[in-house]
Amino acid sequence: MRPDERLSWGRTVGLGAQHVVAMFGATFVFPLIMGLNAQLAIMMSGIATICFLLIVQGKVPSYLGTSASFVGGVAAIRAQGGDSAQVTGAILVAGVVLALVGVAIHFLGSGVLHQVLPPVVTGAVVMLIGFNLAPVVANIYWPQDQWIALIVMTSVILMAVGLRGFYGRIAIFIGLVFGYVLSWLFDRVFGQITSFDPAAGEITTHDRVNFGGVQSADWLGFPQETFVNADGLEVAGWHTPSFSITFVLLVLPAVIALIAENTGHVKAVAAMTEKDLDPVMGRAIAADGIGTVIATSVGGSPTTTYAENIGVMAATRVYSTAAYYVAALVAILFGLSPKFGAVVSATPGGVLGGITVVLYGMIGLLGAKIWKENGVDFANPLNLVPVAAGIIIAIGDTTLDITDDFSLTGIALGTIVCIVMYHLARAVAPAELRDDGAMLAVGRTGIHRDEDTDDPDEGSHRAP
Repeated sequence: MRPDERLSWGRTVGLGAQHVVAMFGATFVFPLIMGLNAQLAIMMSGIATICFLLIVQGKVPSYLGTSASFVGGVAAIRAQGGDSAQVTGAILVAGVVLALVGVAIHFLGSGVLHQVLPPVVTGAVVMLIGFNLAPVVANIYWPQDQWIALIVMTSVILMAVGLRGFYGRIAIFIGLVFGYVLSWLFDRVFGQITSFDPAAGEITTHDRVNFGGVQSADWLGFPQETFVNADGLEVAGWHTPSFSITFVLLVLPAVIALIAENTGHVKAVAAMTEKDLDPVMGRAIAADGIGTVIATSVGGSPTTTYAENIGVMAATRVYSTAAYYVAALVAILFGLSPKFGAVVSATPGGVLGGITVVLYGMIGLLGAKIWKENGVDFANPLNLVPVAAGIIIAIGDTTLDITDDFSLTGIALGTIVCIVMYHLARAVAPAELRDDGAMLAVGRTGIHRDEDTDDPDEGSHRAP
């Protein structure tokens, strides 16, 4: 079924419900991780999706959920004392940049982009964004409840591999629900836990699941405005963004990840629908940027096209954009329920610990996936050396002090090193290295490729 074809209303609503479930878990988990309001994020994801579909004129069926690519940059902003307004201000600027890149691709073609950001660099940036987040898991989420985190992590891994079809693709969401219920049971069986409590900002003895906010929340209403509670801690809600050049630089690398992500998703939809979507590639990237600008302008989360929903299309072979409009409207309705937002905000830290271990690692390994799919040869020092330096700088959260008031650190510095050093190395490299014609003298035993014995199913494993 083509994107412009329509099912009966009953089937359209049913398929829209599947799309809601597919995007649901990640769309509210990532705002929680970034310290933003999950209820507002769900609402704005629906609005951004409708805008996306209108901009691409219904030619690219997709859902715009919360982007994971900004998590690392936001963690860096929070670590430097940034508040939610500064977080969304930085992301808004990144959305503008992404929209401008999309416009440039629309008019100039994608060739210029590939010259500036070849696969070796794009993969490296995606990888360093994910792996830079490892300390966030180790220092914030995992210590809140290590046993719940371990059990949830194990369940997500087993479900992602063991469950088939649609359920395998929403393993993160199922794992989150499982962890929520398990935490409630642990409270009943083992009693309270003594650990860091984000609500209090210190180590306390508390229940894993606290429904106090859920009971007092209204069923219908707009998300709350951002405020500071009695303990001096910010409670995120809707707000207007504020801007800092330093913080903008921390999230700009995510634009590279989003370009790669959107490009891959559009090509996947093109393959499924058997239509050439290259003419609307730039329009789709620009639409994602505009969606991010719209969402963050009121304090919402950054957006991106969702692979989970593309997986639903692959399973159902139904590509009608009407189902996405239904999903968007359902998301907006969820966003109008403070009760829903309170349930999401009560997600135990241990559950987030188990989920983020998997999610952050998956973000990082998507960089390796880009390298593999594009045949990047790391026996060539031009590919190996510059990105190796950038990745280590980002993972180690290395800092370069420019002035007393301005520094580059972690993801921002690592990204600059990857891009600048790659092109600098390419400028001085001999022709045979630029053509990938030379190899480093390294041992290749056990890593050669035998064309006659390749497993035809290699690479077919799913990620949630």
